[in-house]
Amino acid sequence: MNSPRDVFAALSDGISEGRWDELSALYAEDAVVEHPQAVPRPTRITGRATVHERFTGALAGTLRLKRKNVVVHETTDPEVIVAEYDYDAEAVATGRTIPAANIQVLRVRDGRIVNSRDYHDYLRLAVIRDGVDHLVKAYEEAPPRELSPIRQRTSSDPKSRRGVFEQLVYGVSDKRGEELADLYAGQTHVTHPFLPGSAVIRTREELRAHFRQSTELGVDLDATDLVTYEGTDPEVLIAEFAYQGEYGGRPVRIANIFAMRISGGLVVESRDYGDHLGIAGDLGRIPELAAKL
Repeated sequence: MNSPRDVFAALSDGISEGRWDELSALYAEDAVVEHPQAVPRPTRITGRATVHERFTGALAGTLRLKRKNVVVHETTDPEVIVAEYDYDAEAVATGRTIPAANIQVLRVRDGRIVNSRDYHDYLRLAVIRDGVDHLVKAYEEAPPRELSPIRQRTSSDPKSRRGVFEQLVYGVSDKRGEELADLYAGQTHVTHPFLPGSAVIRTREELRAHFRQSTELGVDLDATDLVTYEGTDPEVLIAEFAYQGEYGGRPVRIANIFAMRISGGLVVESRDYGDHLGIAGDLGRIPELAAKL
């Protein structure tokens, strides 16, 4: 029986080698594949046949993808792994290339993927295909965001991995930006892989400035739908969640996934994969965001 790590390796090898017509065999007959940050709204596809159509259709005809920089996080749930990796992506039509970040949450049972939640850098992949105008149009024509009921806040041990994460996202919701930097180690490493032009944040003072800037946007958002995966590495936490609310009278829902290293109750490293393209799309600022690449 193939382990989750083995199945991911077979999947990413197959993509890198362009063996698109073989990939759906790695999925269960009733597999569910979700794209929480898809353009212009989240998508969910069900069934091996639909997965096969996706691999052999749009993907096979438009992109060549070579995987690199793979980090696989095994979790305390033996069925679940989280894989972070980059692609060297090439657009078939234009020949343009770009590196693009990715993160996937895979649930593998009996050697087949039964559920996958996939986050990709859709902005970079569109830019190399000369597709920025198509992105703008997609968001202009998109229906309003669908909001879920705000779930009751959870309260874990504040020094635990989950507890530190809760303090962070609920603190953002409550606009306690000045306090949030104290959740991080004095020397830390925070990146935003899906945000073009963003710098590495390394100190608490840089973090204070970052959170101050977020607070000054004047948007009221609540963190909800928190799902966490604890790594078998006792310092690793992967967290999926959404910020949800309203802006300018319109519903807002921002899907996020963070890959965090937490030691001694402090964040020492975090890769925050936020839906910056979705925010820019809803605000009509995609060209401005793309110009930062």
